[in-house]
Amino acid sequence: MSRATTLRGLVGIAASGGRTCGQRWDAGCRGFRAWASSSGGRGRARAKAAPVSSSARRQAQVLRGAAAAAGNRAGWVSGGFESEDGKLSCGYSSYIGMRSTMEDCYDIKLTKIDGQTVDLFGVFDGHGGNLAAEYLKENLFKNLMKHPEFLTNTKLAIRRTFLEINEDILNIVCNTYRDDGSTALSAVLIGQHLYVANVGDSRAIAIKSGKAVPLSKDHKPNLKDERNRIENAGGFVSNDDTWRVGGILAMSRAFGNRILKNM
Repeated sequence: MSRATTLRGLVGIAASGGRTCGQRWDAGCRGFRAWASSSGGRGRARAKAAPVSSSARRQAQVLRGAAAAAGNRAGWVSGGFESEDGKLSCGYSSYIGMRSTMEDCYDIKLTKIDGQTVDLFGVFDGHGGNLAAEYLKENLFKNLMKHPEFLTNTKLAIRRTFLEINEDILNIVCNTYRDDGSTALSAVLIGQHLYVANVGDSRAIAIKSGKAVPLSKDHKPNLKDERNRIENAGGFVSNDDTWRVGGILAMSRAFGNRILKNM
């Protein structure tokens, strides 16, 4: 799913990913939030701003990773910073929850391409291991920004990059005999246009006129159109503790998951 909108009246955006364990919500989460300053001055930061040198700001600023990789024994990572012109403030947070290892990642990039300001935010909620989420973190936005139509036909570039990255993950999974998977929720801000794309059940909202506006749609196997698509492709949907594809996956779309895509 890919959606585009303009920023008129938009105060901020937020996205998060989490998971259910049967009927219990796992407290683990990861996400980002970004706020635009209407005055053109400093934006409203919702987390402490990390100091960033001016030379680093002139390049693509990258803050990405998983809580497990940050050396935080409590499993909590958070922070934030501003764009060089002060028009955008963003924060990020990640919490491991009840799991013994972190399978989820996030990625934030603030940069310029051909003189155009470009900001990219992503949440990758992994399952079955961290391989798929880590690959998305390292490659999704990098490949997207290299796409020849990224600035001229952004929706097409996002769609094609998503499909190419999925094939890459499947090839890696097949070579290593693993079956990692991941959601992907991305928000791409180019000038005054915001593009949101998602695969899976991570969610994005916009805060507009004091109200939360959904920017993404969950891909769940109990939805009629998703269930029909799965069954027409030869798969099945069942309900044990929750609705699952093939009795395994609690979302109807994901990167990776070789076994389900070979069914």
